Amino acid sequence: MMQMLKPSKFKQTDTSKMLPLLGFFGVLFAVISLVNHTLFRTYALDLGAYTNALYDYRNFQWNDSTAFLNDPTNLLADHFDLYLMLWAPLSFLFGTYTLLLVQIIALVLGSFGIFKYLKLITQSDFLSKSGAAFFLLFFGVFSAVSFDYHSNVVAACVLPWFFIAVHQHKIYKAFLLALFICVGKENMSLWMFFVSLGLLWEYRSHKSKRFPLLLISAFSAFYFLAITMVVMPAFSNGKDYVHFHYSALGTDFGAAIKYMLAHPFAAFETMLSNHTHEPLGEGVKSELFLLLFLSGLPILLFRPAYLLMLVPIFFQKLFHDNFHLWGVYAQYCIEFAPVLAIGVFVVLSKLKSLKSQYLFASIILIGCLVSTVKMMDRSAIFTNKSTIRFYQSAHYVRNYDVSEVHTQLAAIPTNAIVSAQSPFLPHLSLRESIYQFPTVKDANYIVVSELEGPYPLNEQQFRTALDSIALSKSWRILSASKGCWVFKKAN
Repeated sequence: MMQMLKPSKFKQTDTSKMLPLLGFFGVLFAVISLVNHTLFRTYALDLGAYTNALYDYRNFQWNDSTAFLNDPTNLLADHFDLYLMLWAPLSFLFGTYTLLLVQIIALVLGSFGIFKYLKLITQSDFLSKSGAAFFLLFFGVFSAVSFDYHSNVVAACVLPWFFIAVHQHKIYKAFLLALFICVGKENMSLWMFFVSLGLLWEYRSHKSKRFPLLLISAFSAFYFLAITMVVMPAFSNGKDYVHFHYSALGTDFGAAIKYMLAHPFAAFETMLSNHTHEPLGEGVKSELFLLLFLSGLPILLFRPAYLLMLVPIFFQKLFHDNFHLWGVYAQYCIEFAPVLAIGVFVVLSKLKSLKSQYLFASIILIGCLVSTVKMMDRSAIFTNKSTIRFYQSAHYVRNYDVSEVHTQLAAIPTNAIVSAQSPFLPHLSLRESIYQFPTVKDANYIVVSELEGPYPLNEQQFRTALDSIALSKSWRILSASKGCWVFKKAN
């Protein structure tokens, strides 16, 4: 690793030196993500639902969310994500691994974008490589890779390329990249509003960049309001935006803004405290701040524009009703990665002494690595560590014969309607209709296992549902193994 980051004479065209670093982490991310999928550690939410959407989009039809909802609702009412339409044709080639591969490639390209941008800004080969390595080492990247696929990960990886376009005054390209980030998920447009304002402050002395950035910021705000207040409710049959889960602030975005303006100190206290009073939520926010501190967040105080870019990320995490979202796991920290990777090393580039740059960059990289190891080793919220501890044998094995289960699943016809337990659903989701067990409806196959988690049921509910099927004359066992049972509807 240190050899890859060894300071050398800056050469603008010498991008080949990045290949070992990018290749190493690309393989590492594949070892985490693709192994998880092969060993049934990906789930109905979210990989299964999104892969089922790929099937519908490649067949030029809407997805009705019945992979995880009882009542058919357009998937765009849940998250306004247009990326899935772009990736849909790839599923003909890569099957249920498609979205995981897209995410890995995006992370590698995002790191390369950070390298390119920092080269433009710092003229330092060492700081540029360090920033790219920081991004790849960041705990939010590893946690995202270990948990299915999410389009905000891809959108976050586009951000450095947007920075490059703005810096090079390629206005049309910058607009297109900003639009591309916005369509990844509805909350990405709110993020872009703050990112554009931050860049506007960074380039405040550049008259030619001020108006385009103001325009992008205004467009991002308009897009966010239009999508969440008009478009998504229209797709959900007139219901309100379904992901406003911030009861401490009010009932909608307008009420939240009014509350924060009227009660700023109370809002700040809520952001820092366990405001849900959930016992398992104790220490979750503190851990997030600790890991961000180790990753260099305080350095952004010397460049507040980058802190401004992180405002909506802090708000959407720390005010949420679900304490799991406050923490360091899953995809909810990915937006910190490109902003910190760029902002921290831009600040370090202003140090006059090269020795100081090397020293502080090394300290930041070590802190970033320590925070990632901390997240992998022990986090405040319980998580399945076998999904992310690639350095332990438990990551590569299950307590049943995985190949046998894959053979069982392959025997299910591709045109069959299936009800599958969460870990099996992603592998069966490239079909017209699939439901997450215990939803059965008109399914003619059921796939379940006593060795997998019972979600969304509890253990007793799952046992009752399984006994009901096993004892029913309407179903017969098609195949059985230690890993899973496949039931077929009796004729």
